[in-house]
Amino acid sequence: MSLRQSLSRLALMGLLSAVSACSVLPESETLRIFLLPTAPTPQQSSEPTLQHALRINTPQASRILSSQRIAVVPHGNEISAYGGARWSDAAPALLRDRLIEAFQRDGRMPSVSNEDVNLYADLSLHSDLRAFQSEYVDGKPVVLIVLDSRLVNRNNQHTLANRRFEVRQPSAGADVEQVVDAFGKASDRLSAEVLEWTLSHARKLPE
Repeated sequence: MSLRQSLSRLALMGLLSAVSACSVLPESETLRIFLLPTAPTPQQSSEPTLQHALRINTPQASRILSSQRIAVVPHGNEISAYGGARWSDAAPALLRDRLIEAFQRDGRMPSVSNEDVNLYADLSLHSDLRAFQSEYVDGKPVVLIVLDSRLVNRNNQHTLANRRFEVRQPSAGADVEQVVDAFGKASDRLSAEVLEWTLSHARKLPE
């Protein structure tokens, strides 16, 4: 056998070995992307509208809560994430958009924007997202959302009010789809509370 034939044979054997090695590697995990669910659109309130414009800023959050991972606390102080599942956006952005959506649906404060839009605003809502996760209680997942909020008068930069919002929503089961559904219900409940709290303070301001 010539030297050229020997080298060709060795190259072929190396290629076959590489293909064989690749065939036993684990397949990449399929990544599932979840939107934050919401309830059907309620009827707009018949109360008079307020002329004050509101800016809702994206909540500040820790590194793990600022990601697209769906956080879970299986026990104790250990925090992890559901494998193969992600939110469609970072959790603080999802919650910000849910808050804006709640105000737009309600209609009593028609002008609502976020910090990315250069619109005038009389009031701004700043917040820190302390929890956006599921936690296991007696072996069952419960979604927990904790939001520390402060409402600021942008005309004089004075803080009008501070409040901690905390919502717990039991999940129907341990499947990630059921947990995601509980996140949606918890976000809707929290948004309704933030809405009423904000409106109660906005009504005290002169038109």
